[in-house]
Amino acid sequence: MDFTRRAFLKFSGAAALAGGVSIPFTPNAARTQASKLVYTKETTTICPYCGVGCGIIVHTRDGRVVNSEGDPDHPINEGALCPKGASLSQLSDNPDRLTKPLYRAPFAKEWKEVSWDWTLDRIAENVKKSRDASFMLKNERGETVNRTDAIASVGSAALDNEECYLYQKFLRGLGLVYIEHQARI
Repeated sequence: MDFTRRAFLKFSGAAALAGGVSIPFTPNAARTQASKLVYTKETTTICPYCGVGCGIIVHTRDGRVVNSEGDPDHPINEGALCPKGASLSQLSDNPDRLTKPLYRAPFAKEWKEVSWDWTLDRIAENVKKSRDASFMLKNERGETVNRTDAIASVGSAALDNEECYLYQKFLRGLGLVYIEHQARI
């Protein structure tokens, strides 16, 4: 006789029922507990991690994220989330998250906290300096190219289509040629 695992389970189940094995099914007393979603504002959004575009429901209370979960009404993920999307609430509610820019001067060993205004001005100065030093009006054949090869950009999926369009226009306006996109940054 060919005795498979499936046959064994069927036989065991039938033997248990025939033998009158009683399994006590006594439910525990129901406990009520306050839901963590009481008095929260529900907002739907898109996961910022990859290019799939899964829908997420974010619950906030007093400006803080209380819960995030997959949106069952979203046509892409139908409520399912990957581990990165499921941990979305840690983006805003993480004590180790950096909230101020840090700067390490050339050859320095220490990072120092700087202001956002200083940081954005420094980035603009460095972009202008690199662009001016490497800007090419014409190539070796004399054709007008108006480009720079010294700056590159790698985008991410946290931008929607409209933001990507504007970002492309900005980068092309600077003369960048090397523009790439990586969805899982």
